[in-house]
Amino acid sequence: MGKTIAINAGSSTLKFKLFEMPQERVIAQGAVERIRFKTSLVNIRYGVDHHYQEKAIVADHLAAVNIVLDELIKLRIIDSYDEITGVGHRVVAGGEQFHDSVLITDQVLKQITDLAEYAPLHNPANAVGIRAFKRVLPHVPAVAVFDTAFHASMPAVNYLYSLPYDYYQRYGARKFGAHGTSHRYVAVRAAKLLGRPLETLKLITLHLGAGSSITAIDHGQSLDTSMGFTPLAGITMATRSGDVDPSLVAYLMKKLNISDPDEMLTILNTQSGLLGLAGSADMQELEARYDEDSQAQLAIDIFVNRIVKYVGAYLAELQGADALVITAGIGERDARMRQRIADRLTYFGVAIDPTKNQVSGVERDLSTTDAKIRTLLIPTDEELMIARDVERVAQNQ
Repeated sequence: MGKTIAINAGSSTLKFKLFEMPQERVIAQGAVERIRFKTSLVNIRYGVDHHYQEKAIVADHLAAVNIVLDELIKLRIIDSYDEITGVGHRVVAGGEQFHDSVLITDQVLKQITDLAEYAPLHNPANAVGIRAFKRVLPHVPAVAVFDTAFHASMPAVNYLYSLPYDYYQRYGARKFGAHGTSHRYVAVRAAKLLGRPLETLKLITLHLGAGSSITAIDHGQSLDTSMGFTPLAGITMATRSGDVDPSLVAYLMKKLNISDPDEMLTILNTQSGLLGLAGSADMQELEARYDEDSQAQLAIDIFVNRIVKYVGAYLAELQGADALVITAGIGERDARMRQRIADRLTYFGVAIDPTKNQVSGVERDLSTTDAKIRTLLIPTDEELMIARDVERVAQNQ
């Protein structure tokens, strides 16, 4: 019996969830936010409704790691660092090098750092979190769990762009996707909810949050996914544009007198999507404005439109589906959004029961009794998937 901590390090955040394994019991979870800001915030939830919160000065991720581990001891969640027997790190981009979770060695860490050009907003932060934990817990097995790994099963017909093939061979210019850990988790749960082996199912999983992606899963394997070379591609998101004609990007750079492509990428990643269309990246706020604000209504309608287009395409690719699986922040909490999506897909046999749909964050089949394609609400748990991979990889060493 041991304890595994799952880590998701961002540029200014360190999120964690501590599990007792193999029971998969959550002992504590929380985050250190606003790292390197004047004032940082430490949140830890544990036990039965216990909540620890304080403001602190957190200079870097190493300081954040020390704070988290020290507070776990002070709060008597653990007695010593020795109780932690595994650390799992979410890493966004694994490129073509990593098709599964791996034990982190110096070479693996270097490869993760080198892959930063595939996920410049994520991989450097992931690597910082890994180094910080390595310094504090140097002898504890650390495992990297890659967002892209689940999509390694995509066939070339789906991951290649129609560019000179040499660009793929020399520079790795291809679709990698993201959110693979979430898509993998909800697919496994969907099979249990449907009472069928995952290997017999065709699923379309909708990870709808600030970052959103849609994946076609054929008999347990990723067939296609909406995000591309980076997480910028696909459907409209909170601040990301999703799919845009590259010629329009070049046109706008000329009009805006932008010569640095990174500046244009910043606009597409952080100033576009719902924020660019309606002035807010918060779906709850836009929902509150929907009936009275034409821009909020337009932003939500575009969000739904792009989802429906991808689902329709994937239904054609899969030649039908057994279920749609809806997850992540927006998907789990926004009943109106789920209903809008279902209403646009009635032609294919999607139908949800309005009464069943009035739930939030609860695993449930939302379908009407006569629906040809089931619609499942399944809260994602990427941290649990990370913890499971830590156990699996560590045991195989």
